[in-house]
Amino acid sequence: MLLIFDWDGTLSDSTSKIVTCLQKAAETAGFPILEDHVICNIIGLGLPEAMERLYPDLNVDEKEQIRLHYVEHFLAADQTPSPFFSGVMDGLQRLRAASFTMAVATGKSRRGLDRVLDKLDMRGYFDASRCADETHSKPHPLMLEELLSEMNTTADKAIMVGDTEYDMEMAQNANVHSVAVSYGAHHIDRLKPYNPLLCTSDFAQFVDWAINRYR
Repeated sequence: MLLIFDWDGTLSDSTSKIVTCLQKAAETAGFPILEDHVICNIIGLGLPEAMERLYPDLNVDEKEQIRLHYVEHFLAADQTPSPFFSGVMDGLQRLRAASFTMAVATGKSRRGLDRVLDKLDMRGYFDASRCADETHSKPHPLMLEELLSEMNTTADKAIMVGDTEYDMEMAQNANVHSVAVSYGAHHIDRLKPYNPLLCTSDFAQFVDWAINRYR
């Protein structure tokens, strides 16, 4: 079984860092600073797609100013990677010991994901990864389709684990089952309509469920 994890809000407790850095970017560029809940709505999307939703009235150059400032602020803040949610590190170790294949599908950039994987010495945990700047952003299914192809597996042998409706919709679009976690960016009520196999507030519970069901 291939387990495909979103990063921010699912494995990494980075939502507040993303929100703060986007607010600082808007302030630096001289544009309106949006409220926390508004920014949380776009977590999971690629950065260009996020800018389109957050600032639809700005022109291309103005959106690009905010994007560039966000990259600067986030790079500075992420020199110390955000901590994992409770139970994640132990859970990933248990899943690896149980011989699950694991991958990452994230709205982060390739540069950003590689940086955090290196800092946390986590490259050995994941067999593949896809980032929003090297394929289509969520909720388009291509990110998952490419991972299935690379891992030489089929949609019925994969599960997408995520905290946003973009994760759930992407999985649905790719005919991949999903698991929803309730501790991330989107309220669980936004995830339930996609009929995930499991809704959980505890990563360890997901790990127990996966091992009992598939091993």
